[in-house]
Amino acid sequence: MPYAVDFETVSTVGLESSPVAAALAGLRANEARYFKNKYDHVFTTSPADEAQPVIDWVSGILEEERGIVIASPPLEATGFQVENIRMAYVFYRSGLSVNVMYTIEDGGKRAVGFKLSDGMEVPAELGSFKFARQRSKLAGTIRGSYFVIKKEH
Repeated sequence: MPYAVDFETVSTVGLESSPVAAALAGLRANEARYFKNKYDHVFTTSPADEAQPVIDWVSGILEEERGIVIASPPLEATGFQVENIRMAYVFYRSGLSVNVMYTIEDGGKRAVGFKLSDGMEVPAELGSFKFARQRSKLAGTIRGSYFVIKKEH
């Protein structure tokens, strides 16, 4: 069942099995606040078993572009479009969030972003990335990195 993420009252709904559930919920709420403020979009996630096409799209991009396979199981995902940008998010049990920003027009910005919840280690499959830190009232310290998508997906 889809869940409209509330960024005013952070909830671990759908993320309870994560060892860093509270931090991951804060990270998810941080994303929800961004999309509400910038695009007036309600950020709604679905359980992984209901969002397999989104997870497959994100996983396919990771594997084709960089040979990355995320070891942690996905808990939730969402896919939507704002303006001319296709967005996808997958939230993993480990506390990792992977997002894809894919501008629909040729030549637009296309990238994969990684965000690590407060309290989680860098996953081995992302060990080659450098992570910058940012503070968030909702999520504590978020560590993030990204790469530019080169191929068509």
